[in-house]
Amino acid sequence: MLEKYPKITVITPSFNQGAYLEHTITSILNQGYPNLEYIVIDGGSTDHSVEIIKKYEHLLTYWVSEKDNGLYHALQKGFARSTGEIMCWINSDDMHHRRSLMTIAELFKDFPDINWIMGKNTFYDEQGREFIYGTNMFNERWSKWKMYDQDGEYIQQESVFWRRSLWEKSGAYIDTNLSLASDAELWLRFFRHDQLYSTELLLSGFRFRSGIQKSKDQREEYIVELSTVIQRELSIGNTRAYFQFMRFIKFFAKLVPLFKLKSKIIMKVMAMPPKIVYNPDGTYRFSWK
Repeated sequence: MLEKYPKITVITPSFNQGAYLEHTITSILNQGYPNLEYIVIDGGSTDHSVEIIKKYEHLLTYWVSEKDNGLYHALQKGFARSTGEIMCWINSDDMHHRRSLMTIAELFKDFPDINWIMGKNTFYDEQGREFIYGTNMFNERWSKWKMYDQDGEYIQQESVFWRRSLWEKSGAYIDTNLSLASDAELWLRFFRHDQLYSTELLLSGFRFRSGIQKSKDQREEYIVELSTVIQRELSIGNTRAYFQFMRFIKFFAKLVPLFKLKSKIIMKVMAMPPKIVYNPDGTYRFSWK
């Protein structure tokens, strides 16, 4: 049990998401985390979003509804007001799992040298039913080299939490010049300073829904934008040379017939840190499996 609850900042950017917004808000507030800084930045919605926000405004640290320049501009506005020791954002159609905030606070306490953590990839359907798909261990562990490799898998934004110290080291901003891949651009700046640790614990989930959804409908455009920011990172120092070496080793490792050996080689050359797993006695530990 935590003796001191670190302040956790959660930002929710929103625009005309009244059909899902209340589920997002209550997935945060209903946890009852005692040191929560929750900020909602609405882009001037014309549906019933503002009515929903006002319903919970007594529990919010700050909210505003005004025209902005899109998702990343809204995030920048929110983070500029934030003061939390631990930070994250959750979009207005996604949701946190129960006790995610307490869990992440415990993880950062138990692992003081870790600066950012991603929960297990989880999802919701339009009705809010939880599900998980994919069990490939490579999808659950990350490194900057894996991200540079662009293998079709992506860091699940809504399940990433980080310390303010890492945010400040990385410039303390969201790149508002990008329209789709500013999350990935932020992760690449984080990777300049520290590894991303993943956990098998369920923290937050992405909702698949009908209607316009950028991450689903503009996937090809996202990949192009992501490629641009990756090429920028590869131009730093001798990064590109090691990346080419890593891909060479990875190619030959795939020819190894034994899956476990193949996996170990690939994870080693890609410098993937261990996962954080939960013990039955309520403690946490590292696992290389």
